[in-house]
Amino acid sequence: MIEHIYLQPGEQMPQMKDEDAWLIIEASEDGQFLGTGYGFKASGEGVFYASLPASDTTLEAALAAATEWVKDRGVSRIWVQTSPDL
Repeated sequence: MIEHIYLQPGEQMPQMKDEDAWLIIEASEDGQFLGTGYGFKASGEGVFYASLPASDTTLEAALAAATEWVKDRGVSRIWVQTSPDL
């Protein structure tokens, strides 16, 4: 099961080591939710995540797309920032 960790306004995701898998969804000023991350294929090869515009429209869509991506990539938690960092 993937853990969703909701950050408070102004709070940042903890610093991750280069060998750690991670994913964050961040609210933008235009009301979208942008996802970025890093994980590993089954072969051990590192792979980056960048959300697609179709999944940026709502928090629910962003979480659904991110949750699907992390399943086989060694990511155990998704950090979520629900308000833009001003």
